[in-house]
Amino acid sequence: MRVLASQFFALALLAAMPALAADPVTDAMQAAYAPYRAALFRTNSKAQLESEQAIAQAQQAWKAISERFAAKPPAPYDRDAEFAKSLAQVAAIYERAAQQVSDRRLAEAHETLEQVRDLIAGLRRRNDVVVFSDHMNAYHADMEHVLEQGSQAFAAPQDLLLLMGRVGTLEYLARRLRTEAPAALLREPEFAPLLEAVEASVAALHAAVLSQDAAVVRAAIGKLKGPYSRMFLKFG
Repeated sequence: MRVLASQFFALALLAAMPALAADPVTDAMQAAYAPYRAALFRTNSKAQLESEQAIAQAQQAWKAISERFAAKPPAPYDRDAEFAKSLAQVAAIYERAAQQVSDRRLAEAHETLEQVRDLIAGLRRRNDVVVFSDHMNAYHADMEHVLEQGSQAFAAPQDLLLLMGRVGTLEYLARRLRTEAPAALLREPEFAPLLEAVEASVAALHAAVLSQDAAVVRAAIGKLKGPYSRMFLKFG
């Protein structure tokens, strides 16, 4: 039953992907990103069997990309001398993460898998390809900085002032998630509620910083990751 549930979970992720209309490589990478997101989610939730299955599905999807495109990628990747190397680097990261999962080191596997996000984003960026995932990644990067600040005492007056500057950036990036969302995503029934939850978490943090109450601020910071993670899993 757990295997069937995992398969259903993976199929649901793929079904949630909007119709793509970029170039063949980008479309394939975006489709392969769904099982990657599942692998990130499963390793973070410390689910051993589900993590093994998710990693295997992500590896299979990436292997198909390598076999299809590594030797002769179409435009715009056809002039990228590092294209095949990047595909191999992602495959190597998956292999390392799979071994860590097999060794029941799920937290390490999760950190290893985070590198895939950066490699794929870098591959697109140097070939002038921008997708919605890039805006999700930008929000995630700034959110991580805010989460790091969540353990601070906020004892000095400037601490909250500095945090408000970071909150302003997070608000801007959250707005970009709405303005840069392609039409296909905007038509997805689940997209708007998930995005609204992200926006609400940022608005709550803004209000908390204005309250000048350190405990309220830390609580609001603690509520940032959940809404983002749920949106990333479905549409990141």
